[in-house]
Amino acid sequence: MSCCHSRALALAAGVFVGGPAALAQTAPSGVSDQTRVAPFEYVGGMQPVMDNTVFTHVLLEQAEDRWNGRGHSFRYDGQGWAGTDYNKLWLKSEGTVTNRGRFTDGQHEVLYDRAVSTFFDVQAGARVDLDSERTRTWAALGVQGLSLYFFDVEATVYASDNGHYAARLKGSYDLLITNRLVLQPEAELNFYTKSDPGRRTGTGLSDIDAGLRLRYEFSRKLAPYIGVSYTGLFGQSATFARREGENANRVSFTFGLRSWF
Repeated sequence: MSCCHSRALALAAGVFVGGPAALAQTAPSGVSDQTRVAPFEYVGGMQPVMDNTVFTHVLLEQAEDRWNGRGHSFRYDGQGWAGTDYNKLWLKSEGTVTNRGRFTDGQHEVLYDRAVSTFFDVQAGARVDLDSERTRTWAALGVQGLSLYFFDVEATVYASDNGHYAARLKGSYDLLITNRLVLQPEAELNFYTKSDPGRRTGTGLSDIDAGLRLRYEFSRKLAPYIGVSYTGLFGQSATFARREGENANRVSFTFGLRSWF
């Protein structure tokens, strides 16, 4: 029998056989009689909160094919974290493979996440734009959580290594039609303070990616969906796209799979 088990049995025996007087010989000085009669000893007589357990979670929010009548593209958006209730390491990644085989909109983030309230976390770290365009590196600072009426929201600001600044707003909402059928509107907006021809982004509002998806959850961890998506480029971003022979505004039929574990 281990020493911990032996000590627990001894304390329990003191409660039923010898009472508080017997436990007084084993309890540390300065501990009240009320605390001494407890079968286990806690700091200040308070039981510990189990908030230091490490958990992991991975969510593939989008893994979808988009068809706009002229061609197909593949879009993915996922994130995952590992940590405790208060401190986490967060990874995020998204990108698009066009019908020409080019990888665009590749944004990958590594963030430290700290819970600051019941529904919101503060996140800080680094973002790397890595795809078929020029690579850019950014410092990131933002918040993520559930707002009023349980909208899932993200707001992040970025500062690049070449003096550029950016911001991203992202939001979604799950509307339960039934226990398994869920309608989800979502939108992402990107802003930049300077144009960057190397990444085909312009000043101000650069692009919007929005969609309306209807998914059926065979289980909470696996849900195929269909929907419609809209991708819009504005200002100089639209000009860069047209020079490459691409449309600045695209509406696409979407079907894909959402999963988490």
